[in-house]
Amino acid sequence: MSGTITANPAAKMIFLIKRRPEASRDELVANWFKNHMPNVIEGQQRQAAAGKLHAHKYIATLFERRDDGSDAAWDGMAQLWFERSFPPPAEPHGTTPADTFQQKAEPYVQWPVTEYVVLDGSLPVVPNTLNEPFPATRSGFYKVTFLVPARDGVEVDEAFRHWLEVHAPNVRGVMTEIGGLRYVVNHSVNPANEPYMGMAELYFADPDGWEAYKSTVTEDGFGAFVDIKRMVVLRSRTQMIGIPG
Repeated sequence: MSGTITANPAAKMIFLIKRRPEASRDELVANWFKNHMPNVIEGQQRQAAAGKLHAHKYIATLFERRDDGSDAAWDGMAQLWFERSFPPPAEPHGTTPADTFQQKAEPYVQWPVTEYVVLDGSLPVVPNTLNEPFPATRSGFYKVTFLVPARDGVEVDEAFRHWLEVHAPNVRGVMTEIGGLRYVVNHSVNPANEPYMGMAELYFADPDGWEAYKSTVTEDGFGAFVDIKRMVVLRSRTQMIGIPG
C-alpha cells in the first residue's frame, strides 16, 4: 500500500499516568473518570467560551496488567488535541493536587508529539443516554501501544524518516492484510528532552488480531534505530472519552 503519510496539523499532548504507591489501580481509574475527567471537560469548555486555547478532543487509554499479573509501566495515558502547542507548566501537574485523582496519581507532565494517522479505521463513540453524554467509555477493541526509545547515538531525524517512509507503510500493509482497525504514529516534538522518541498505537478487533500481526509482520530495518531493551509495550481494551472531537 502506497501513499504519503501526512501529519495531523493539531498539537497533540500526551500525559502518561502512574498511580502513587499507596493507591490501587481501581482507585486511580475511579477518580479519573468520576472527578478528574469531568473537571478537565468543564475547564476546556470554559476556555472555549472565552475564546482561549482549548482542547477539541480528549481521550484516555487504560493499560492492563502484564500477563504475569504484575503492574504495567504505566496505568494509563491521556491524549488531548489543541489548535497549537503551549509551553510546559512551571511544575508537573498534580504536584499540588487539585482533585482526588491527582492525589492518587504521581505528578505528570505533558509530552508534545506530532501525530500521523497511518490507518484511519474508525472506533465507535457512543454518548451516554441515561447520564451526561460525556465522559463515556469505549471498548470492543484490543490496542497495543509501543513507547519507542532511540538507540544511543541514533540520528533521530533519520529514525523518523525511516519510520514514516519504510516502517509505517510496512505496518500499514500488514494491518490491512490481517484486518487491523487503526494505526497511529506519534513523533516527539522535542525528542532530546523526552525518554521516548515516539509512540505507536495499533488497534485490533481482539487479541487474535495482535497474534496475527506478530506472525505476519517482517523486519524492515527500523529496529536498528530502537533501544529494544527500553521499549515499553502496553495493552488495553478500554478507553474513556472526555471530548469526542
